[in-house]
Amino acid sequence: MLLELAIENYAVADRLRLRFHAGLNLLTGETGSGKSIVVDALALLFGGRASADLVRSGEERARISGRFAVPPSDGLTALLQGAGLETEDGELLVEREILSNGKSRAYAGSRPVTLALLKELAPLLGDIHGQHDQQLLFSPAAQLHMLDGFAGTRGLVAEVRTAFRSLRAIEAELASLHTNEQEKLRLLDLWEFQRNEIESLAPVAGEDTALDEERRIQMNLGRVSEAASAAFSALYESPESALALVRLAMKRLDDLSRIDSSLSQVNPMLDSAKIAIQEASYTLRDYLSRLEDNPARLEEIETRLAALDRLKRKYGGTVEEVLAFLEIVRSSIAGVETAGDRAAALTAEREKVAQDYERLSAQLTAQRRTAAAALSRRVEEELKPLAMERTVFDVRVAPAEWGDRGADTVDFLVSPNVGEAPRPLEKVASGGELSRIALALKTCFVENGRPAAAGEGSRTLVFDEVDAGIGGRAAEGVGRRLKKLAAANQVLCVTHLAQIACFADHHYVVQKQEAGGRTVARVSELDGGGRTQEIGRLLSGEQLTPAALKNAEELLLAARGHG
Repeated sequence: MLLELAIENYAVADRLRLRFHAGLNLLTGETGSGKSIVVDALALLFGGRASADLVRSGEERARISGRFAVPPSDGLTALLQGAGLETEDGELLVEREILSNGKSRAYAGSRPVTLALLKELAPLLGDIHGQHDQQLLFSPAAQLHMLDGFAGTRGLVAEVRTAFRSLRAIEAELASLHTNEQEKLRLLDLWEFQRNEIESLAPVAGEDTALDEERRIQMNLGRVSEAASAAFSALYESPESALALVRLAMKRLDDLSRIDSSLSQVNPMLDSAKIAIQEASYTLRDYLSRLEDNPARLEEIETRLAALDRLKRKYGGTVEEVLAFLEIVRSSIAGVETAGDRAAALTAEREKVAQDYERLSAQLTAQRRTAAAALSRRVEEELKPLAMERTVFDVRVAPAEWGDRGADTVDFLVSPNVGEAPRPLEKVASGGELSRIALALKTCFVENGRPAAAGEGSRTLVFDEVDAGIGGRAAEGVGRRLKKLAAANQVLCVTHLAQIACFADHHYVVQKQEAGGRTVARVSELDGGGRTQEIGRLLSGEQLTPAALKNAEELLLAARGHG
């Protein structure tokens, strides 16, 4: 819902700040007063085309900003998160800046965004229906979405989408199997050679590191043996070894403690040192017993390391990488050997999923055809009070290629004149007729003041020129439907007719004034008395008569009675 719209230096508007409300917001004013500025400014926030001509004369830039209350919505939330945008307290600020050189910038959530993103956001925030701006009504995808909403097939569409995506995934894997089969067969001999070469050597993780250390010992055996023997002697074997000295110290302290008991705690400390020295000595003794000058072992180590190095040069920098490569090769060989079985399994699975898709899409088609007939009748009924009583509206469901929304295409066809075959909306209907058709469609989705099972969330719906070419009872019919639509959506409407304006929940008047020698547009929200005056003006023109005021009061009273 649009909470606030700010317009600066745009056309004849120098500075406007409008607060809008839930329900039906009506804008009226004399011809040429600038009523459409609000609609045009909102269109720019929805990604509309900008022009330097829109910048107020003498200014460097025009700026439009809209503050929207954003309800929880999976589609909108996903779109905002994907763009790295966040709402603040459930509100989203959308801005558009137009420079005098024709360039423009767009912002959402106070961050620069592309116009493409604004256009993606637009259908989730609002929809403009005017003489030149039909954002969704001509889109086949949107028409299909509207029909599914009316039919209440959201759950079935989700099942169809799941089946279709599963089918496409299976087909993609099958295609990959067939495409790569010859290439994999050509590589099979290479893979088998690589596997045999690695497996014949049977490397073990960490083996090269251990062998390299053993080689260093063998190559320096004399130094190692001499150093280890010296250490063993210093710790254990010589008369002046560390162990002998500790034992002597413990004996002397034992004698002293009989004289001075305060030294009795020292011996337990030295006992721990004695045990540690003994353990270190035994380790060195065992190490020395294993040392053996073995030239054959050194040659064996060299040969093994050379073989491992050859593998590492070909298949990885370490033995671990060579083993990882071996697993890949084994997997590739297994893939070739089992490709036929996998292809057969996938073919069977594809057949089953295709049958499921065909069954589900047939159910969806049947429900869509039933809903299409009902929606066609409902729209025609809604159009009768809108000065389109002889209009034929036909929602046509036709076969299409399989897709994630089923196997149907939907076309909204219309024949405004008797004797003409229904044709696509954009080829037949005028701007005013399109607005009324859009109004009729939207009304069909509203039941008891809430969105019908259509999936139509609460958005800002803008109707410009919806009253073109009508009056009297037709205008009253438009007003009633706008009022009904506003029970579930925020509606903004520009109108010239009192029969529509009297249904407003919030009424704004647009006027041109002179300020500082220049013409500026001003927009004011009217109270009860102001509404009566404005509706009287719409009825009588420039000369506001008592009869017009009385008629205005009667219209407002009647509208409240039907509200």
